[in-house]
Amino acid sequence: PPPQPPPPPRRRAMASSSSEPPTDAMAAASISGAATGVAPPLESDLTLDEKYELCRSVGEECIQEEELRNLLDKKPVPVCYDGFEPSGRMHIAQGVMKCLNVNKLTKAGCHFKFWVADWFALMNNKMGGDLKKIQKVGQYMVEVWKAVGMDLSRVEFIWSSEEINKRGHEYWPLVLDIARRNKLARILRCTQIMGRSETDDLAASQIFYPVMQCADIFFLKADICQLGVDQRKVNMLAREYCDDIKRKMKPIILSHHMLMGLKQGQEKMSKSDPESAIFMEDSEADVNVKLKKAYCPPGEVKGNPCLEYIKYVVMPWTGKFSVTRPEENGGNVDYDAYEDVEADFVSGALHPGDVKPALARHLNAILQPVRDHFANDADAKKLLDTIKKYKVTK
Repeated sequence: PPPQPPPPPRRRAMASSSSEPPTDAMAAASISGAATGVAPPLESDLTLDEKYELCRSVGEECIQEEELRNLLDKKPVPVCYDGFEPSGRMHIAQGVMKCLNVNKLTKAGCHFKFWVADWFALMNNKMGGDLKKIQKVGQYMVEVWKAVGMDLSRVEFIWSSEEINKRGHEYWPLVLDIARRNKLARILRCTQIMGRSETDDLAASQIFYPVMQCADIFFLKADICQLGVDQRKVNMLAREYCDDIKRKMKPIILSHHMLMGLKQGQEKMSKSDPESAIFMEDSEADVNVKLKKAYCPPGEVKGNPCLEYIKYVVMPWTGKFSVTRPEENGGNVDYDAYEDVEADFVSGALHPGDVKPALARHLNAILQPVRDHFANDADAKKLLDTIKKYKVTK
């Protein structure tokens, strides 16, 4: 991995009575302890078209494409942001797909800010609302991204609890202005971002949450919101706020695909259902068993999680999908394009019995560096052992 700057100085205590001053270990988990500015412009041979295609490939949806091209043309170092609640073990979509996306964006010259949303996890009652546990999970997630191969040279991790305390005079007036300009009904429509519904019996903190997440975008000076499609409504709220305040430069929304769960009918993976997802430090046996049970109806593409894993994880990571099987079952085959995998699966030339073991082999190879890191690094191992004992709360 690229050399990292020295750890930031010890942080100030957080205001919450349920917290204690962030530890040195937490500081060490940050590539940069605070929003200290962006990386310098990247020397690159990529053309504008190549940079645009690289960035655009990250998103299932882009609002708006012309704005993205113009940003890449005019701004030497565009700022991308994603926020995440430290809410449990990391599944493969958050680990591998996010790594792929960040590496593409930084290769195109962007600077990536991860908003470690510990206060937001507390407001959403993750880890039972225990801030100490939430922060432990945040440290673990940073360790996973380091281990899997994320290029951290143009990445910083910013803890929301620390940065909001430090710059509250900037943050809270922004939050209040966004709240003042929006009706409650509009904010309730954003509750999907928390995995909630506007008809749920919400805590008051969960009403604050979308307003604060909207404010984060401006607080972090983000040009590109690179979150999942499930976060679309609050990102659109930010663009609407720009209209309200007559701001011409709106944040660009680059929303990535949400990987479905392994069971039939699961639109996305759930940390509270361990059988619905592959987790980043799952053992080889865990991966094999989960995929053996995974929904994979012969010839059906729609709603098939195994094909989704091939399309969004294996092919982008390895550039191919290799199947090993006896000659009487068609022999070994290497696929260089997902479309060929899908075509053979629909025709019956590729059977679920071929797909599952091949997929398991590929995923185990991708995850092995993460397993090795948590097995061989004493601090990382202790961290994982600790969070595995935590009860995941919805």
